[in-house]
This record gives sequence, C-alpha cells and structure tokens, in this order.
Amino acid sequence: MTLDQLRIFVEVARCEHVTRAAARLNLTQSAVSAAITALEQRHDVLLFNRIGRGIELTAAGRRFVAAAEAVLSRATEAEGLLRDLTGGPSGSLHLAASQTVASYWLPSRLMAFHDAYPAVDLHLSAGNTETVVRDVASGVVDLGVVEGAFSETEFEVISLASDQMSVFVGPRHPWHAGGPVSAADLLGSSWILRERGSGTRSEFERHLTTLGMDPAALRVVLDLPSNEACIAAAEAGAAATVLSRRAIGARPGGALREVDIALPARSFRAIRDPRRHPSRATLALLSILQKAPGLPDPADP
Repeated sequence: MTLDQLRIFVEVARCEHVTRAAARLNLTQSAVSAAITALEQRHDVLLFNRIGRGIELTAAGRRFVAAAEAVLSRATEAEGLLRDLTGGPSGSLHLAASQTVASYWLPSRLMAFHDAYPAVDLHLSAGNTETVVRDVASGVVDLGVVEGAFSETEFEVISLASDQMSVFVGPRHPWHAGGPVSAADLLGSSWILRERGSGTRSEFERHLTTLGMDPAALRVVLDLPSNEACIAAAEAGAAATVLSRRAIGARPGGALREVDIALPARSFRAIRDPRRHPSRATLALLSILQKAPGLPDPADP
C-alpha cells in the first residue's frame, strides 16, 4: 500500500466518480482505476461497488475511509515538519474561520500574510463556530478563528481582537424610531437570527440567559445561514436581528438602525490543537493575526 494509492482512494471516495477524481488529481482515468484495483487485489477486499457507469463505497470502503484520511493527515504533518526544519514558512496552510471573522476581519490580515510569506499556499474555509471547532479537532485545518463559545477544552486559545454585537432593525420595525429598549422588550419582538451553531447566535442566547431569560422564548421567524441574509431580511421586514457592528459597517448607507440596548463585547480567538505540531507557516500567521502592522482596527476598543 502506498501513499499515492491512499490519496487516489480517498479522492474517489469523496467524488464517488472515477473521472472526476482523476481530473482533480491530474491523472488519467486508467491510472486511477488501476490504483484502486491494485489496492483491492493486494488486500483481497472490495472497496467500491461498480454499478453501471457509477461507483459507490462498499461497507468495507466506508470503514477504510477514516483510516486512510488519518494516514494521509499524518504524512502531510510529517512532510511539513521536515520542510520546517530546512527553511522558512512554505507549503500549504489550512485556516477555517466563522463567517463574521472571515468576511470582515481576516481579509486584510491574510493579504499582509501573503505579502510577507508568498511561498505559503493559504486556504481559507468559512463556516460557523461549530464547524470550525470540528475541523480543528479533526485535523482538517491547521488553525481556526472563531467568535463564539465552544465546549472543547483541549485547544490552545489565543485572543486576537474584540468585537461588538448589537441589535439592528429595519424601517418597518417600531424600534427604528429610536429611544431606549429594555431587556424585557426583547421578548416582544420577532427575530431573524443566524443558524444554530453560529457564534453570533450562541453569544446572544448566552447573554439572554445571564439576564434570566429563556432564549427559547424568543419569537424567531427566520434562521438564516449568513450575515448578509440576515441584513437583507431585516431591512425588508419588521423583525429585529443581532449582528456584529462590523457587518453593518461594511454596508454604508443601509436601512438598518442600531437599537439603544447594550449587548456584551465578545472576542475573536484563534484555536489550534496542541497535539499537532504547528508549522512555521502557522506560527507566522498567528503572529500577524495577533498584531498586523499597519492595519488599524477602529472596531477594537
């Protein structure tokens, strides 16, 4: 069994299609098919069912995927360690960030990192806090940046910046006229919130709990998967939403108005799994994220 065979097997398993996997691997279809066949014959196991022109994992294949991915992850880690021992930051760096961070805080810092370390191939994936934590724990990414709370206690956690959440409403909402809003008033409004698993939503619900309020009592009319969707829906309707001030600041001239009610500040935090050796590229990125020269951040206190 070779690493190349494992890479081919994992790609075919992900694509469930030999031709597409071959294209992604920059190999011929016959080379991919031959590698899978050799792996199956060498170990006397059927990894894929061939159904007409389609292909799908067998039960044995499904069990083998996780082990193959783990071996490839360790091989990549070992390769990165050797590269770090012989030179400066280089190779691939995989970063995951929750949407608010990825959209409004990270881009300028990632450009500063690229300018300083052009030999590093940086990959960013955006999700919510829950998916970022899962990707860091599984080793899919080298580093995560989140704004929400999480239950994982084994991570190394590095504070990066402060962020302010606020309540916003559109012209059709009665709070748009201005004036203070009390905590008790929150239960009287309809709400548009980010999906469960998002840091923005979890932090808002945690704040309600500290006020003695049950988050389940909120009248949530829409759960939406992005800040932009929440902004558009709140501008068009009569429901309130909770977002980072950064998200609204990125849309000057919008119809939303910030409501006069205090919400707590939260932190953007980098997270990594200390069981995995950090590459020089990871450490270099962390250094830039902690303090990027020439990148003033007026949203920070």
